[in-house]
Amino acid sequence: MKILNYRVILKKENDAGYTAIVPSLPGCITYGETLEQARSLIKEAIELYIESLEAHNESIPNEDNTLEYMVSIQSHV
Repeated sequence: MKILNYRVILKKENDAGYTAIVPSLPGCITYGETLEQARSLIKEAIELYIESLEAHNESIPNEDNTLEYMVSIQSHV
């Protein structure tokens, strides 16, 4: 068994709750009313996504060659 690690982006929504997205797994997205729920649901979504890839003999994406960089700019808005 291999351990897979994925970057998850959690976005606080204006109304309430959190959206969770996995950039390396297109379409792997979920929503939770709390941060804890969003984290739990995205873990489950990732597991199901990987299971589906395995069942269809598709390659499993990884983030081994992914670099992350944040840019800060000043806005005049």
